Amino acid sequence: MTKQDIRELLPAYLNIVRRLRKECPWDREQTHQSIRHSLIEEAYEVVEAIDHNNMEELKKELGDLVYHVALHAVMAEENDSFAMEDILTNSLSKLIHRHPHVFRDTKVKDATEAKANWEKLKMKEGRESLLDGIPRELPALLRAHRLQEKASKVGFDWKEKEEVWEKVKEEIAELHASERAGRIDELEEEYGDLLFALVNYARFLHLNPEHALRKANEKFARRFREIEKELRQRGQKMEESTLEEMDRLWNEQKQKEKRPS
Repeated sequence: MTKQDIRELLPAYLNIVRRLRKECPWDREQTHQSIRHSLIEEAYEVVEAIDHNNMEELKKELGDLVYHVALHAVMAEENDSFAMEDILTNSLSKLIHRHPHVFRDTKVKDATEAKANWEKLKMKEGRESLLDGIPRELPALLRAHRLQEKASKVGFDWKEKEEVWEKVKEEIAELHASERAGRIDELEEEYGDLLFALVNYARFLHLNPEHALRKANEKFARRFREIEKELRQRGQKMEESTLEEMDRLWNEQKQKEKRPS
């Protein structure tokens, strides 16, 4: 397809989605609730394309995300809740209202001050808490990071990085003490407190804990697959290999990754 003017493309796109709602059995059966997890999955596929700096995939995945926005808009349109025009109008109004340093005469000196103004304006819009607007559906590590960021905006935060590290050590000790004492009912809470403290420490290191853990997951999966591959080439099954043998292959793979390409 050749590129079209956005003024023609958006109405045509919505008409296609409306037709799918009428003629495709799968699309016709969907509700806001039934595709909520698919929407989250599509968002993560966008993130994966960004992480791999793959612009071709990013273009495709953003298209899938746009489809979900359009589908939700058409479903809402069917029962007169709202339409795509309402979504865009509301978003446009919000962007202008929350950027007075761009669209009005408010002055800001840097991105931090612009973000602080954004938060103040959101509170004036009727939110009761600074923490409102952080979705419960967020992955737990990411949500912890966002909760801490929000609280820090009003000074509810540690002063020094070393204080946060001391808190991490304190939480490790409390978890270990509960485990040694056999207080099983406390373990989950203590473990959660430790993770929360580690998220705080990551924030002081200017790291995103969700990104860090995702990279660690990928590294583990990559090395584990290499162990599987090597054992297959030897005609061995993993369950028949010793831990020492697999550990040696793991360390060999680790060394390979450290060598310059």
